[in-house]
Amino acid sequence: MRKVSMKKINEVLRLHLKLGLSLRKSCKALHVSIGSASNYINRFKELSIDIDSFLGLNEIEQERLFYPEMGIIKSQTSKVMPDYLYIHHELKRKKQTKVTLALLYEEYKEVNPTNHYGPTQFREYYARFANTLNPSMKMVHTAGEKVFVDYSGLTIPITDQKTGEIVKAQIFVAVLGASGYTYVHATYSQKQRDFILSHTLAYDFFGGAPLIVVPDNLKSAVIKNNKDGIIINESYAALARHYNMAVEPARPYKPKDKAKAELGVKGIQRWILARLRHQTFFSVDQLNDAISLLLDLYNNKIVKRFQKSRTQMFDELDRPFLQPLPKEKYVYREFKEVTVTNSYHIILEGCEYSVPFKYLHQRVFVAYSSQTVAIYYKGLQIALHPKLHFAGAISTLDEHMPKNHEYAKERNNPGRYLNWAKDIGVCTLEWVKNEFERVAHAPTAYQKLNAVLSKAKLYGKAELELALEYALANNISSTASIESILAKKLYKQKPINNTIAVSVELFNNHDNLRGNIYN
Repeated sequence: MRKVSMKKINEVLRLHLKLGLSLRKSCKALHVSIGSASNYINRFKELSIDIDSFLGLNEIEQERLFYPEMGIIKSQTSKVMPDYLYIHHELKRKKQTKVTLALLYEEYKEVNPTNHYGPTQFREYYARFANTLNPSMKMVHTAGEKVFVDYSGLTIPITDQKTGEIVKAQIFVAVLGASGYTYVHATYSQKQRDFILSHTLAYDFFGGAPLIVVPDNLKSAVIKNNKDGIIINESYAALARHYNMAVEPARPYKPKDKAKAELGVKGIQRWILARLRHQTFFSVDQLNDAISLLLDLYNNKIVKRFQKSRTQMFDELDRPFLQPLPKEKYVYREFKEVTVTNSYHIILEGCEYSVPFKYLHQRVFVAYSSQTVAIYYKGLQIALHPKLHFAGAISTLDEHMPKNHEYAKERNNPGRYLNWAKDIGVCTLEWVKNEFERVAHAPTAYQKLNAVLSKAKLYGKAELELALEYALANNISSTASIESILAKKLYKQKPINNTIAVSVELFNNHDNLRGNIYN
């Protein structure tokens, strides 16, 4: 078996074995060939482990189970390709003849008893053939299976009462496939946070979650959707996992894939948004209150072709088959893949978070909300930090420091740097104290202190003392700025109240005296 990422295999197993989607629908949602997905399923069944236990393992443990040493499989040759044009024409008549693809496969196998393809390959090759014909597809929606989501092109203005500024509210629409039961929600933007909020409110409104969500190709949902494959936005994928749903984006330039959503958008534009055109709204909350009143009227309106309302069809078709909502509310999180730096920290939004030293230089996966930052390596959580909100802040856990750093921590303690600074001058000592006060963990300041205090060897103690006196007076902290002060002798441009007497002999005394601080 060709080794693929465990994340991809996990999604195939989750959709087919846990969510209960057919193999074909699972493959369509994940853009995986049926043959590959079938291999994953068969390999999993050989492991003698239940699906929940397997998904609960981290990726390292899953790989050990899923990829043991495997023997060489001999390839099969001399297969007879079925006449798919004949098969396609036969299937066109299935309403009259009741013929099925399974029956046509049995007939093909009877004609070619020793050199036929297996049923999975037979179906996969037919699917490829059918795609080349670009057929017009009539969508038949299964009860409780799909929800179609999209934004209305028509917006509603929101007026700021203080400034008079007008912002266009974006209108999110969610339509259940079988009944057409609709949910509408207004937000200030189509950004990911608002997009996901609208989904969670829609599922609450429905009282359950369908099996599949069909979004348009908005960047908040789909990063890439082309012939090379589908890449779902990780935050959107996490939302789908929380509700145990599959994501099946509409194909680009294929309006029939999202016809239900487009009809729903058109309906709410005519029966809800048009009725609000003469009203002035000062917040999206006020707008949503007005929408909710009209939404009930829209869903209770009789659909002429069915002689039933969307609410009636929802109660009969979709509601009984929706999945129950999770017990825990969904917490919005964003995701990012980063590399651990030399200081065994990762950098996220200008802040640093430590990880155990053994993951130095590894690619790790970060899931973060407004409250926490969780760091994972191959599905295993290796660190958890509170979220920092000010650029330059650092969160370091002592247990993440390696043994050699623990030794260095004992040797390079704050007292060593304070003594080193005291030997240079009182301003240097004050500057070092300030640097320790800037950080939560003293070791995070050592690198900067080494860089600055070592300048005394290049420029002399007296000049470094003057430079740091200038830095204190001007609240300067960065190493580069202090290097510039020394190189340009900025402290000489304006008289300052020096706390030490400086003589020509001091400036010329560059004997590079060595002491225990350099050992």
